[in-house]
Amino acid sequence: MTTTTTTAPAPPPVTTPPGASGAAVSALARFETRRLLTRVPVVVAFAVYVAWTVWRTRVSFDGFPALQDADRATQDGPLLVGLAVLLSANHAVLRSRRHDTERHLDVLVLPRWGRTVAHLLSVVAAALLVAVCVGGQFAWEALKPGAVGHGSPAELLVGPLSVLLLGGLGVLLARLVTAPFAAPLLIVLLLFLATFLGFSDDDWTRWLMPSVGTYSAVTLPSGLIGRPAAWHALYLGGFALTLMAASVLLSGGARLRTAQAAVAGAVALTLAGAVGQSRGVPETVTEARVRASVTPEKVHTCVERDATTYCVFPEWEQRTGDWARTVDDVRALAGGDAQDRPLVVRQRVEARYGLDADSTLASLTRPGEVTVGTAWGGNRVPEFAVSVAGVLVTGSEAMTGEMCDGRTVTVMWLALAGRPDPVADLRRVRIDDSDTGSAIVVSRTEPLQMTSAQTELLRELLELPRDEAAAKVKAGWAELTAPKVTTDRVARVLGLEKPEGEDGCL
Repeated sequence: MTTTTTTAPAPPPVTTPPGASGAAVSALARFETRRLLTRVPVVVAFAVYVAWTVWRTRVSFDGFPALQDADRATQDGPLLVGLAVLLSANHAVLRSRRHDTERHLDVLVLPRWGRTVAHLLSVVAAALLVAVCVGGQFAWEALKPGAVGHGSPAELLVGPLSVLLLGGLGVLLARLVTAPFAAPLLIVLLLFLATFLGFSDDDWTRWLMPSVGTYSAVTLPSGLIGRPAAWHALYLGGFALTLMAASVLLSGGARLRTAQAAVAGAVALTLAGAVGQSRGVPETVTEARVRASVTPEKVHTCVERDATTYCVFPEWEQRTGDWARTVDDVRALAGGDAQDRPLVVRQRVEARYGLDADSTLASLTRPGEVTVGTAWGGNRVPEFAVSVAGVLVTGSEAMTGEMCDGRTVTVMWLALAGRPDPVADLRRVRIDDSDTGSAIVVSRTEPLQMTSAQTELLRELLELPRDEAAAKVKAGWAELTAPKVTTDRVARVLGLEKPEGEDGCL
C-alpha cells in the first residue's frame, strides 16, 4: 500500500507594501497631534496666548498702528506656547518608557525613528496653529482704519519658528535624557537665562535667542528698521530643522541618507543665518537714516489741503487726513489771519540711532512750519494740536519754545478747546499729568512751560461755553498774541478774574 503525503504549499512571505511605512507614520502623527493639542499645558498656553493677544490688540498703538512695529508685536506670545509644546512633546515621546511598552513597539512595522518623525510632525502642527494666530493678530492690526506702513513676513515667522524650535528641542531632549524631570528643568533654565542674561543692543549674540524684542518709543519708516529679520528667520528655521533631524538620527535613523542630508543642510542653514544676522545694520540703511533725520524734505511726499501743506514720509500719506482735522479744529478757533495763514506740517523723526532713539527734535526755525511725528492717536493728538496752536500764535516753533508770557494761555486754549474733554487732554500733555499748578507741556520739539497762574486762567477759560470763549479770543486776538503780554493782561482782555497763582517761568 502506497501512502501519498501531500505537503501544503508554504504561504507567501509577508512583505510591507512601499507605502505602509509612510501611512503608519501619518496615522501616528495624526494621533500624536490630537494628543499634543489637547494636553493641559498646551490648551492653557493657547488660551492665555489668545486671550492676551485679543485684549492687547483691541487698544494697541492707540488704534493707529505702524505695521513695521505691529509685526514685531507678534513674537513674544508664541514663546509661552512653545514652552508648553516643549514640555508636552517631551512627555509624549517618553510615554512608552513610562508605561514600559518600548519593547512592544520595537516589534511593530514602524521603526523607532518613524515614531520620532510622528512626534515631530505633531510639533509642526502646533507651529502651524500658532502661525494662524500670528496671521490673525497682524491682519487685525492691518485692517484698522489708521494702519500705515508695511510689515515684514520674516518678522511674522519668528513666532511659529520659535514654537517649532522649542518643540523640536523637547523631542531631542527625550531621545537624549529619559528622565521625566529633564524637560521642566530645561524650561526653568531657559526662563532664568531669558530673565537674567542681559544683552546690549549692539551685541550680535542677542540674535541667537528665538525672539529679539526691540521696544522703542519712536516709529521708523519700514525701510529704516535695519533688523536682520530674514537672516534671523533662516537661523531659527535651520536650528529647528537641525534639532529635529538630530532627533531622528538618535532614534535609529543614522543610516538613513535622507536624515544625514537633512542634518547637513539644516546645519548649513543655521550657520548661514547666524553669520548673516551678526553683520549689523547695512550701510545703505545707515545712510538712509541720516538722510531721513537731517534732510527729510528729500524723501517727503507733500500733499496740500486748504491752506496747509503736509510733507510726510510716503508710508504716512494716508494719515494726512487725521492731521488735517486737528489743524482745522485749531484754525477754526483762531482770530486774525491765523485761520487762513499758510502752514507746512513736516513729518520728522530721529532715525540715526535706530529703534533705540528717543531724543527731542530741534525746533523748526522757518516760519509757519510745524513738526509732526510718526506716531498718532492717544496723547499724540493734543500734543500736535499744541504745536499747531503755538506756530499760529508765535509764528514758528523756535519762538514757541522760547515763549514765557501770557500767550501760553491762548496757545493752550486753541489746542484744547476743540477736544472732546479739554481738561483730560490738559493732563495728558503735561509731563506730571496735572491740571493745576505749574508744569512742562510735552512736545516732539522744545517743551512749553506753563505757570501756575496760566494754568488757573486756562481752566477758567475752558469752563466757559466754547462759542463764548471763542468770541472773546477772536475779539482780543491782537493783544492776546502780542509778545511779552502778561497773564494778568490776558485775563483783563478776556474779562476773567485775575489769577492768584505764581506767574514765573520754571
